[in-house]
Amino acid sequence: MPNPQRVTERLFQSPSKYIQGPAALQNAPKYLSSLGRAPLLAVDNIVYDIAGKALIGVLQNSGFKVTRGAFGGEASGEEISQLTNLAREKKCDFVIGLGGGKTIDTAKAVADQLKVQVAILPTTASTDAPCSALSVIYRPSGEFERYSFYDQNPTFVLVDTGVIVKAPPRFLAAGIGDAVATNCEARLCRNSVNFGGGLPTEVSVSIAQKCEEILFKYGKQAYEANKAGAVTPAFEAVVEANTLLSGLGFESGGLAAAHAVRLSLPPATCARSPLQQVHNGFTAVSGVHHLMHGEKVAFGTIVQLVLDGEPTAEIDRYLELMLSVDLPVTFQQLGIPKVTDAELLKVAELACAPNETIWNMERIINPQIVLSALKGADAVGRAYIARTGWSKSK
Repeated sequence: MPNPQRVTERLFQSPSKYIQGPAALQNAPKYLSSLGRAPLLAVDNIVYDIAGKALIGVLQNSGFKVTRGAFGGEASGEEISQLTNLAREKKCDFVIGLGGGKTIDTAKAVADQLKVQVAILPTTASTDAPCSALSVIYRPSGEFERYSFYDQNPTFVLVDTGVIVKAPPRFLAAGIGDAVATNCEARLCRNSVNFGGGLPTEVSVSIAQKCEEILFKYGKQAYEANKAGAVTPAFEAVVEANTLLSGLGFESGGLAAAHAVRLSLPPATCARSPLQQVHNGFTAVSGVHHLMHGEKVAFGTIVQLVLDGEPTAEIDRYLELMLSVDLPVTFQQLGIPKVTDAELLKVAELACAPNETIWNMERIINPQIVLSALKGADAVGRAYIARTGWSKSK
């Protein structure tokens, strides 16, 4: 049931500053100078060539002494220790995370170990992780190990849309899939404890609503702009929705069924997690590991809408948006056309694990009910495609 501890305080948390624009990296020195003069830059080899060299040059020209920490690709304890030791050896006074989700999570963890501030510079708009005060930590083999929660959110989140627009459009679409769940979940969590340990504030509710408004207004247009490599007002708005509004919305507003049923961790690793809210569901089904986080969450959102008894016209709105940016809405599109009821039941059982965010919903929930919602979500997706004659070539 929601809020079993009967928490009454409301809580909102966020980064200290969020900066976004097409030349944000070029202006990084004026924003980062208050953090120190000797940063550790966590960046992998690919992103180093794309944006890291340029960032180091800009910072060095402004008098920063930058230590490059070559990120090896996995947000593991070993990687965190290696970069932490390097930062101590070089006497770094703050941390910069430049890249994707695992680089970002590692940078947050290193900063926490060093007890210094961290600036996050994402190079895609595919998730809402940059603004949050948590990391997902893996073993070097890639298996999930644990979640780490921090006392503070990143000090700065600096988003260069001139870099973001160079990423494949699939990344932006995945971010839309992740972000479109924000309001659907937050509106069911008004009486549930959020990631900060308090109840949602009114501003977190409004942020989640604004996030959804932007996605429906500009999502398709931004996706097409990304294909053209054009930083347009619509693209800027959707990058903000995917990164800032969804990040604030999920952390301070709450999660429900859309994330509980998403396709992510193997069942054996889920059982070891102290907090199962953000990494469960669908993993008992083979053939989905190629999907991005937001692609999985998109289908989870349809499951939640079915589970919550939304009318067909309302579900159609979400299906139209998702299909317009090539997000999967059926088992066929997910790559599991022959999934069995037995496999789906395993998904439902994971989604209904103790402490899962699905329990934030104020309705009767059990694995059989979730199983039916999974099948119902596939059915409404197939029906919408048949009814509208949708095809990817449109």
